[in-house]
Amino acid sequence: MKICDLLSVDKIIPSLKSKDKEGVIDELIELFKDSEDVADIHAVRKAVLDREKIMSTGVGKGFAIPHAKTNAVKEIVVAFGKTDHPINYEALDGQPVNLVFLIIARENMVGPHIRLLSRISRMMNKDDFRKTLLEATTAEEIRKIICDEEEKITSV
Repeated sequence: MKICDLLSVDKIIPSLKSKDKEGVIDELIELFKDSEDVADIHAVRKAVLDREKIMSTGVGKGFAIPHAKTNAVKEIVVAFGKTDHPINYEALDGQPVNLVFLIIARENMVGPHIRLLSRISRMMNKDDFRKTLLEATTAEEIRKIICDEEEKITSV
């Protein structure tokens, strides 16, 4: 399962408006309000925020991967957003966040969920990749950058 198979242009926000962690999460979740893949958007939001209470998903280097497992989704859903202004995300390294990947999977999809988290982490740990994403201005451009990078790491 590839990120690019799951991440469509309409699930990318090139300029998030929110100035805090919960607002950013809400903006990304709102992308699924009319999605057939999401049965209960409120349950999705609760699952993500409950996961954040356990430990921040701000992993460092300016990015966060809010994620959760809930049967309120039919399949794995993915969204991405970036901010023009760094936000305090209570990241593990104490640094603000500009890049945010959201992943929601069904309860029984532990393996695919972990593989996607791992792949995103590998990609986001690359300084050049993060820099290129930060410079991108459109959802189409962001998706292409992500897909190109994913192709590089999966073809190795």
